[in-house]
Amino acid sequence: MSERASGSLSIVNARVFDGVSGELTDGPVHVVDGRITEVGPGASATADRVIDARGGTVLPGLIDAHFHAYGIGLDLLGIESRSLSYVALAGARRLASALARGFTTVRDVAGGDAGLAAAIDEGLLRSPRYLFTGPALSQTGGHGDARSADSDLCGCHAHMNEVVDGVDALRHAVRDRFRRGAHAIKIMASGGVVSLTDPIRVPQYSAEEISAVTEEAARRGSYVAAHAYSPEAIRHAVENGVRSVEHGNLLDAETAASMAEHGAYLVPTLITYDAMNRRGAEVGLSPVGQAKNQEVLDSGRAAVELARAAGVRIGFGTDLMGVLEDEQLGGLRLQTEVEGVARALQAATSVNADLLGRPDLGRVQAGCVADLLVVDGDPFADPSLLWAPARPPLVIKAGVAAGEQEHGS
Repeated sequence: MSERASGSLSIVNARVFDGVSGELTDGPVHVVDGRITEVGPGASATADRVIDARGGTVLPGLIDAHFHAYGIGLDLLGIESRSLSYVALAGARRLASALARGFTTVRDVAGGDAGLAAAIDEGLLRSPRYLFTGPALSQTGGHGDARSADSDLCGCHAHMNEVVDGVDALRHAVRDRFRRGAHAIKIMASGGVVSLTDPIRVPQYSAEEISAVTEEAARRGSYVAAHAYSPEAIRHAVENGVRSVEHGNLLDAETAASMAEHGAYLVPTLITYDAMNRRGAEVGLSPVGQAKNQEVLDSGRAAVELARAAGVRIGFGTDLMGVLEDEQLGGLRLQTEVEGVARALQAATSVNADLLGRPDLGRVQAGCVADLLVVDGDPFADPSLLWAPARPPLVIKAGVAAGEQEHGS
């Protein structure tokens, strides 16, 4: 199925947030064959279909740059023990829910595979545009190693994480991910909250190992995203070629300056720590995980502020596992509290699009893909329209509004 809808569409009686500017402009927005052709009062196109926004606002479709389709729970070993057919079907439901919330693109940075991507491209399920890394790469005893210290039980599969050690083995793993259609590569460069045996601040993988991964990705015209919390882990990652730092909660000013110097992005995931702090018992977060979460909970906001002061480009992600997925829009609320409406929206649209190497996404501009949201009012005046609207937004993907067809690629 084509990524674009055929025919034309006009959205009238609307204000427009273009994904870049800090101010709203006047519509209408015209779409032909799934791409935006004209924006603004000078536009003269006539369309096959017309949507009356009734004074609402057209926004770019949201982009979640840290999503896990296969993150069906917090028990990492349990996920790896399940059959892929079950995990993929559960993941398909998570993707459909994300699209209904207004996320028209997700970057899956630990999981996904060519089969799921093909099913989405063929329109077999409702889903955001789907860019996957395949299983994240972890060293033995790293964040992606799901075993406890007293267990030698193997999870058997590698749905979300794969333990790979050594330069040659990593080169092979990276090459195979690109063979399978991966958008980018994900590595674990420090300890994590839900894993059991890794101190959260200690850098993971050697410089030689990270460099091997980033070199292979660069040769494919791609990049590497790294899970990293502490200053030493973040510097270790970006100095060896990593482009996208995930989380980064323990960032300091010196490290933020290093990120800016190397052109690295920060993808904060503020909502996951907030949600686990409130709902950890509900989702079975281990005592080890609860202690780690407390360490990074309050520092995430400060990390965003330090990154902004240093000139680091700041994206948006959520990293929500299991039933916590229903908090996805809450991430916009938290990032708005730190950065304001305009910057939070820019992070979740045009900045994330640039991170993904897709400048045709995340913008309401001529030539861009018509992934759009229509909300009932002005989100600059009432930011809660973004995360707690009285009425769900109208979601348009590649020129197709929700309900116009059963499935969309």
